[in-house]
Amino acid sequence: MPLAALSSVLVARLMDVAPYSIQIAVLQPPGALDYLLYAGLGIVCAAFGIAIMRLVGTAERLVRLAPIPAWSRSAAGGALLAGFAYVLPQTLSSGHGALHADLATRLGLAALAAIFLLKTSASVVSLGFGFRGGLFFAALFLGSLVGQIYARLVELTRLPLLLQPENAALVGMGALAVAVVGVPLTMSFLVLETTRDFGVSAATLAASLIASTIVRERFGISFSTWRLHLRGETIRSARDVGWIRTLTAGRMMRPDTATIAASATLAEFRRRFPLGSTSRVILLDDALRYAGIVITSTAYLEGPKDDSPVSTWRPAPTSR
Repeated sequence: MPLAALSSVLVARLMDVAPYSIQIAVLQPPGALDYLLYAGLGIVCAAFGIAIMRLVGTAERLVRLAPIPAWSRSAAGGALLAGFAYVLPQTLSSGHGALHADLATRLGLAALAAIFLLKTSASVVSLGFGFRGGLFFAALFLGSLVGQIYARLVELTRLPLLLQPENAALVGMGALAVAVVGVPLTMSFLVLETTRDFGVSAATLAASLIASTIVRERFGISFSTWRLHLRGETIRSARDVGWIRTLTAGRMMRPDTATIAASATLAEFRRRFPLGSTSRVILLDDALRYAGIVITSTAYLEGPKDDSPVSTWRPAPTSR
């Protein structure tokens, strides 16, 4: 993946193509007290992330139980989305335009709340009615809204603390995206690329880690892993809920264990297992069941005959 990303960037630069990016200038870097407020924003984003993921699951169950023919579910979902778009076109945002307008325009608290509620409803309806896609960009967009709402609410408290709305939007964008998708470092680098400011990126990383910890404790997995699990995909991940199904005793056992038939002679044992090749050999009976263990070094002691079975020979005790 890193090589593919690097190659794409080099090709774009060679072709003199300017990438579409959002540039937000940081007017004031966050202070020491601001990090405490951003930690609270991480908790808020974790709560919203869990709520959104649970709403998607609930919507899917309700749609399956509803008396709506399968062939008409997409049309019903599209009609609901059209109603949301008629009220507020930003709810159907699927690119950077709405996010850029949201970050560059100082909207009021009521407008931000309305966009957040309608965009959340649109995302839940879209996935609940079976439309393809996920919550990656929706989480970025909703996170920026949560961050700005959080900053406006801090202003209303009349405390001697003040958050810059642009910074709060970026921190909320990263924290909510981490709560839903995961990858806190990736989201922090995304904010760093947007702002070129390490202070805001550090605040984003702190809020993202808090949000990720709470979501893993209260929800268990990321939305992406959960959706792939519901589709029957097997993912190799430390937090994948489906990996235990493929775990067997055979996979956990070492496949390179040295074995030999219990009726084999010492000569055959020495030919197959010279000194230094292995420390011990498992004996198997005629039914390939466990019949004992032979220490390799003891098979090379003087005394036994080469044609004696390895299972019946035991080294003589050492005199003291």
